[in-house]
Formats: sequence, structure tokens, C-alpha cells
Amino acid sequence: MRKSYKLEDLDCANCAAKMEEAISKIPGVTKVSVNFMAQKMILEADDAVFDSVLKEAEKTIAKVEPDCRIIM
Repeated sequence: MRKSYKLEDLDCANCAAKMEEAISKIPGVTKVSVNFMAQKMILEADDAVFDSVLKEAEKTIAKVEPDCRIIM
């Protein structure tokens, strides 16, 4: 499954790169892209674990940049 999410309060390109790197290491993630300029994340993961992967991605984003959140 592949879904695109709007990110709110993503402040810098460096943080976006850190998020992308950390999220890509979550088990079940097949591909992730965090775009600072577009304030967008594209997440691709196995259908069976997509919801749990998304929750882990949210936690990872909060660790890197506490003010940033995913708009559902």
C-alpha cells in the first residue's frame, strides 16, 4: 500500500532527511519519501502492517521534530 500524507510544521530539510532515514528502518516499510518543500510524506508498506507502520512513523517524526505532525 502506498499513501501520501501532508506534514504540518516541518521546519527544515535536514529534519526531513533524518525522518526519512529513520522511517525507512521501520520493519515493514518498503519505501518512504519526506519532502520538505512540499511538506509531504509518501509512505509505502505491506498492507498487513500498514497501520502499525504508520503509528511508528508518527512516533519517529515526533522524536525528530516534536512540533511536526501528520495530517490525516
